[in-house]
Amino acid sequence: MERDAAEGIHRIEDAHTNWYLVEEDGHLLVVDTGLPGSWRSLHKALAELKRGPADIEAVVLTHAHFDHMGFARRIQQEHGTPIHAHPAELSVAASPWHYDHERSRVPYFRHPQFVQIFTEMTIKGALFVKGIHTVKTYEAGQTLDVPGRPTVIATPGHTHGHCSLLFPERGALIVGDAFVMLDPYTGRQGPCIVAGAATADSQQALHSLDALTAVEATTALTGHGPAFRGLLSDAVERAKLAGPA
Repeated sequence: MERDAAEGIHRIEDAHTNWYLVEEDGHLLVVDTGLPGSWRSLHKALAELKRGPADIEAVVLTHAHFDHMGFARRIQQEHGTPIHAHPAELSVAASPWHYDHERSRVPYFRHPQFVQIFTEMTIKGALFVKGIHTVKTYEAGQTLDVPGRPTVIATPGHTHGHCSLLFPERGALIVGDAFVMLDPYTGRQGPCIVAGAATADSQQALHSLDALTAVEATTALTGHGPAFRGLLSDAVERAKLAGPA
């Protein structure tokens, strides 16, 4: 766990996949839920923070791909924790391995990094992610009544309902996979969008980044790779220059 990757926001990484714990006045928010093996990481992180599952008031999903849905069903069933997502993510949340993507995954097996990362994801239970059918929906522009009170910014393209979460008082933006600092499919590092093997519409994903250029945040927390620190406009420019993969 990287404590305070941004103020009161802790980054947990499992198999090159990030998810986040947000603290506010003793209450917790989980953003994305990693892989099934992240359940153990959750309890380890809670122990380190001297918290328990009862302190988690909600889970908010940036999107519902399998590597962001790892323990969503389990925390909902065992603790009654509400799960929030955009309405366009409901079908993927129900079946996290079934989603629109531009290209087959097969060609990416030529990238050694993809083989390594996918192997690690498999060890963490990626092939056995289960979906959920009860979801509270949110809309773009909404400020969520959960710890940290993030504001939703629509960033579709990676998935049809992908959203980023702004924590304005902390100068932080959780971008999910709107852009990443590590593309799991190619091994590309630095700001870029995820390869077409996991992206519904790369051109839309690149266009959606325009919504982030004027956001007042100096830390962007992504779904894969380390935090980006600096002007978001710089990250957007670099991601656009990198283009689709």
